[in-house]
Amino acid sequence: MTIELHAWPTPNGYKISIALEELGLPYRAIPVDIGRGDQFKPDFLKLSPNNRMPAIVDPDGPGGAPISLFESGAILIYLAEKTGRLLPSDPQGRYQAIQWLMWQMGGFGPMLGQAHHFRLYAPERIPYAVDRYTNEAGRLYRVLDKRLGEAEFLAGEYSIADIAVFPWSRGAERQGVDLAELPNVRRWFEAIDARPAVRKGLELLKEHVRTGPLDDKARDVMFGKSQFERR
Repeated sequence: MTIELHAWPTPNGYKISIALEELGLPYRAIPVDIGRGDQFKPDFLKLSPNNRMPAIVDPDGPGGAPISLFESGAILIYLAEKTGRLLPSDPQGRYQAIQWLMWQMGGFGPMLGQAHHFRLYAPERIPYAVDRYTNEAGRLYRVLDKRLGEAEFLAGEYSIADIAVFPWSRGAERQGVDLAELPNVRRWFEAIDARPAVRKGLELLKEHVRTGPLDDKARDVMFGKSQFERR
């Protein structure tokens, strides 16, 4: 049965489309235009009460009953457990993958998102914020580089941990990071980027990929007071 993927072409959306392509699960992408406020619509909030995408609806959930899930990390774990793939079966490997997935969810994604915001999207340049998050982005990439100097992939074998981290690393230059200075990350990045399922997953809603700067309305919807007024 076809999984509904409610998403937008961003790093968090790509995590799920890549995983679905890697696992060969049929899915239908339903756009959630975060620049127009689709994430605040009542129907989407029923799936994702935190008004963040992605979310999925699997009509063939546990026990054959439908299930909806939000939070990309939870979705990745669910898909891996549903198929028995992309999550090591041995306890040591499993927790290795889960800890690096949590590292991405708690640090690598949020901090890089802040670097993106203050370096590219903030209506005024705040030097302290730019330096703070650019430096933190660099620190996190060095943590990643150290781990990838110890193992080919984050959990030893390719897993949902790599799938979670990879889409965010595609923006390294915009985060103030040069992958040429991180040879282990660069080797890992190129290996994942060359995977056919990854290339296919990155086509998620490609007709909606933003190529220009945010306009004032989209900035207000995504980052401004309107997101609080809509609650």
